[in-house]
Amino acid sequence: MSRGLRVAADRSTGVAVVTLDRPAKLNAIDTAMAGELRSCWGRLRFDDSVRAVVLTGAGERAFCTGIDRDTRVPQPRSPYMVDDPLLRVGPKANDLWKPVIAAVRGMVCGGAFYLLGESEFVVADTTATFFDPHTTYGMVSAYESVHMAHRMPCGEAARMALMGTAERISARRAYEVGLVSELTGAGGAVEAAVRCAEVIASYPPEGVQGTVRALWAAKEAARAQAFAQAPQLIALGNLPPERQAELFAARRTEGHRVR
Repeated sequence: MSRGLRVAADRSTGVAVVTLDRPAKLNAIDTAMAGELRSCWGRLRFDDSVRAVVLTGAGERAFCTGIDRDTRVPQPRSPYMVDDPLLRVGPKANDLWKPVIAAVRGMVCGGAFYLLGESEFVVADTTATFFDPHTTYGMVSAYESVHMAHRMPCGEAARMALMGTAERISARRAYEVGLVSELTGAGGAVEAAVRCAEVIASYPPEGVQGTVRALWAAKEAARAQAFAQAPQLIALGNLPPERQAELFAARRTEGHRVR
């Protein structure tokens, strides 16, 4: 059974740590966790004692590996209407303008980029690796690629999306290209992210939240325009679900390159 989400708020510092808590599933997001994330961001909007948030994943193996492969989402037949269960799992999609810092350990892939894309910045430890498996399994990387194209050089985002499971970006490379803002020793990402969050939470919240909103506005228009094309691209480009499942079942767990 999914343990879902953990939220621990320190009222003395104004920092809440939100933890994706399905380590046995590599913190993959099922429909229950997606709902918990939406509810969590909604609650934090009204909690004035929380002025900054750290988002992380439980365990040592993964921050998040996207949507749980066992999750089934019924889809309308029209290519103009694609239901994506992860579209509203991030803080900005839920109108939360308090700063969110992602603290990453282990694997980050696929739908996890919805969360990184809506965080202010990313702190990672040396075990972190980043990859996008969509193309390997006959799927279009649409929303994920848009998010990453706003967080790292476009060529790096393109390479990650197109290379699929054959290649992973190391924590060091992610730091070099700007996806990661701070690199820590193994197991140190949450502590470093909390330190940053405590500093930010000590400032007057009106100025902080206005700055978060201004930063998001800098990329919001381009993101919205790109997102508008995503449903049709996914509907036209994705293989049938049963073929995707076959490719996923035949996957190799070894043999990828880390660069």
